[in-house]
Amino acid sequence: MTANTAAYALQLVREIDAPAEQLFKAWTTPERMGEWFCPKPWKVTEARVDLRPGGSSYILMEGPDGEKIPSHGVYLEVVPNRKLVFTDAYTSAWVPSEKPFMTAVVEFEDLGNGRTRYTATALHWTEEDKKAHEEMGFHEGWGTVADQLAQIARTF
Repeated sequence: MTANTAAYALQLVREIDAPAEQLFKAWTTPERMGEWFCPKPWKVTEARVDLRPGGSSYILMEGPDGEKIPSHGVYLEVVPNRKLVFTDAYTSAWVPSEKPFMTAVVEFEDLGNGRTRYTATALHWTEEDKKAHEEMGFHEGWGTVADQLAQIARTF
């Protein structure tokens, strides 16, 4: 990360009692994303994953009052059981999105004995986007999601 990029980063680090392989599988199995990907009462009602650099992803999150948040993106890096990097700067292939918000870096570090250091970093283009993400509840929301992910990962 460059100094400029790091200035707009938000990060969550957790030690999770589940193997890195199972956490990665939960992150990359679209049929299971509805079980963990957003804090309840929000839910994922549609998920598509083309798991390869340049492959697209699509997640539709729906709120309890009928709100819908579609999220289109592209994978930039995929290292099985270790790392996922994706961005909403593109909607598919290399088609630019209307307004990029962030690039996410999700890392799974095997600590042995079935434990993993899980690091989720959101890199934003601007200070304003970073602040908006904080105000949306980044730390609480991504923390809840990490807890839900840990529970679901143990079922793989």
